[in-house]
Amino acid sequence: MNKPELDKLRLELSVSAKNGIDFTIAATIIWSLIAFIWTLNFDAYTRSVFVFIVGGPMLPLAFLLSKVLKTQWKIESNPLQPLGLWLNFAQLFYFPFLILILLRQPEYFLMTYAIITGAHFFPYSWYYNNIWYALFAGIISMGSLMITLFATPENQYYVGIWISACLLVLTLGLFADYNKKRNAVAPV
Repeated sequence: MNKPELDKLRLELSVSAKNGIDFTIAATIIWSLIAFIWTLNFDAYTRSVFVFIVGGPMLPLAFLLSKVLKTQWKIESNPLQPLGLWLNFAQLFYFPFLILILLRQPEYFLMTYAIITGAHFFPYSWYYNNIWYALFAGIISMGSLMITLFATPENQYYVGIWISACLLVLTLGLFADYNKKRNAVAPV
């Protein structure tokens, strides 16, 4: 397979899946709830457990949004399509580290979860052939670290607000990229 053929497959994924905006919108909603959880008057461990619970509906919510937004999760004819799911599952291998933080340093759980969330976006930049995912992988990860370093323990919910805002901007960028690509491949 040569580069133009590969780019054509990536373009098909980008347009058919609308750059994965069903996932980024779902994540924006979930992270807004996570920010709210970290405003509650519980210890860091309990809030972290609530975060795990609130994160559970992510996939069903993204699936529901895919129906509303008419995005495609499966493109049988595209050999790259299964890679998207594998890239998503790759973040699960970071969960032992997340559990260690939960058990030993729960006050850093939110930051750790945010960095895992942000960093897992990086390969999607190649997958959908756009810069947005790579850019926000760094912005989300570094921003989460900075907020955690400089915010007081009571204000760690700013991490959740930060992620929600970043995901919203990311979604807008992904949608603009989708529109540009869709218009470029639209029949004349």
